[in-house]
Amino acid sequence: QAQLVESGGGSVHAGGSLRLSCKASTPTYYSMGWFRQAEGKEREGVAGIDTSNNAWYAETVKGRFTISRDNSKKTMYLQMDNLEPEDTAVYLCAAWPGSATLFRAPRAIEYGAWGQGTQVTVSS
Repeated sequence: QAQLVESGGGSVHAGGSLRLSCKASTPTYYSMGWFRQAEGKEREGVAGIDTSNNAWYAETVKGRFTISRDNSKKTMYLQMDNLEPEDTAVYLCAAWPGSATLFRAPRAIEYGAWGQGTQVTVSS
């Protein structure tokens, strides 16, 4: 059974940075992505990346977050800079055998492999 494990969450002040990691046991040809779910809100896609490191971002994080992956380590990363209180959420990673742009529709990739999530809290 495929497994994904996130790490790197924590608490920071607004303007700070965090780097999340996602260790995956899925095939390296799978697309991968980061998602977040704030309390009482729907899960939303943050960024997606294909096996060649082509990346796509949600408008709310473009210019502040950077997604990357190292296929040799089967690990994906999310560098988050200039964090805002609105970024507070549980961040989850996922991997799936389809287009990386599907990160914009989390429900469409529920069939993929998902991690348990890591909490990110940004205080003002």
